[in-house]
Amino acid sequence: MSRLASRSCAVANGVIAAPDAARVARFRADLESLTGCAPNPQAPLGLAGSGGPDSMAMLLLAAAAWPGAVRAATVNHGLRPEAAEEAAMVRAVCDTLDVPHATLERPADHGFGGNVQNLARALRYRLLADWAIDRSVRWVAVAHQRDDVAETFLMRARRGSGVGGMAAMLPVRPILGDDPGSPLLVRPLLDWSRAELAGLARCAGMPFVEDPSNADPRYDRSRMRGVIGACDELPAGRLALAARNLRHAEDAIDWALKRELPERVRGEGADLTVDVTDLPYELRRRLARHAIDRVRAAGGLTRPWGDQGLDRFAAALDRGDAATLAEVMAHPQGASWRFRLAPSRRSH
Repeated sequence: MSRLASRSCAVANGVIAAPDAARVARFRADLESLTGCAPNPQAPLGLAGSGGPDSMAMLLLAAAAWPGAVRAATVNHGLRPEAAEEAAMVRAVCDTLDVPHATLERPADHGFGGNVQNLARALRYRLLADWAIDRSVRWVAVAHQRDDVAETFLMRARRGSGVGGMAAMLPVRPILGDDPGSPLLVRPLLDWSRAELAGLARCAGMPFVEDPSNADPRYDRSRMRGVIGACDELPAGRLALAARNLRHAEDAIDWALKRELPERVRGEGADLTVDVTDLPYELRRRLARHAIDRVRAAGGLTRPWGDQGLDRFAAALDRGDAATLAEVMAHPQGASWRFRLAPSRRSH
């Protein structure tokens, strides 16, 4: 269960203290560096407000930075009984700040099976995207901050992730992933610390939700949070800096991949050949991922697949062995790899 914190007389009286001008100016600069322009009533900024201290601080800053040009939404996944109370709390604060607010409910026919967290995240972004489109919202800001980046970096490093896995989250991307026409998801708080944001909310008299699961050692993120807090040699700011450096490396690898694709990938539909001559391992691996995605799409395979087996797949091809992954089979042919649907799929 969540716990509602920081109930203050100021909030009870319908008054929330304004944040200091320097922080508002800093937030304005951080956000506009991502959007390229200032939100306005005709092109408002959307906020995803969960009720936690980070998102409540972001709401406070945005309302002060662009009065009349901010809209907020809270997603109720219907997974916790206290979620409705939390959404009502966010709405009450939005009313005080004169920010229009909507609670986005899970559709009655939408169930959760398998990985609940991933499915809930996908539903959240779909609901936020639909809400943004309906209200002509160009950008939806989420409150991921520097400590989130540091914790994710450690979590991924512990699992042996590569550059892409440990790279800092993108500050701007289409909210629906690869759909370039969707509203943009922006993260203006990536250089702000959790403690700073919580302090800002408390000083303003903002109520917020504290989630006890954040200290529950059953969760990876909670354990990483404990490790960072207990070890002076792992400051969150430095871990986040390492993640940002890896983001730059990821961008460079992606740039190189896009340059190589036109010359390296040949064929049509579900039969592709990839020339891997003289390429470093990471580019061979990513070309394999690209070829698998294209063959699957051509073959009508729509179920998402993870790339956990991609290293073994690429290593087998490097040895000269055939390999199969995600219902796609590949055979080495000299300095090239040929990708087709696996026989079991093609026989149906």
